[in-house]
Amino acid sequence: MKQAFEFIINSRKAFIQLIDGLTIEQLNKIPDGFNNNIIWNFGHIVVSTQTLCYVRTGILEDASSVKFVDSYKKDTKPTYIVSAEEVAELKSIALGSIKKIEEDYEHGVFANITPYSTVTYGVQLNTIEEVLTTTIGHDNLHFGYALALRKLV
Repeated sequence: MKQAFEFIINSRKAFIQLIDGLTIEQLNKIPDGFNNNIIWNFGHIVVSTQTLCYVRTGILEDASSVKFVDSYKKDTKPTYIVSAEEVAELKSIALGSIKKIEEDYEHGVFANITPYSTVTYGVQLNTIEEVLTTTIGHDNLHFGYALALRKLV
């Protein structure tokens, strides 16, 4: 699993590099025909991974401990202009939360999880390894959206 965690971190660093190359206005711009923006896609992966790993698996009862969850969870869309301070905090959480998940993985926190089915992919995830593999795909799906959006902002 070490390679999976490294891949997630490296993918998020690439997403952060994309964000760092844009202005706050570009990050917040919602192009015609779209319902979200680059920073929403980034914030979404940040909160989704924590929610998938801790809440959907039954480790935590709810997502109240996941910062920004109400702004970036599934089926939300941007409702405010994200500040530079929030962008910086999301970048920090993006990497720090993966390090925390890796530590918890190494300490056996996810040894017994409640299986669940994803809405997006329609598959049941039975182990944390399956959750993390799905996370890789989900993160990169939203990174791809962000790359496409970059051409329009």
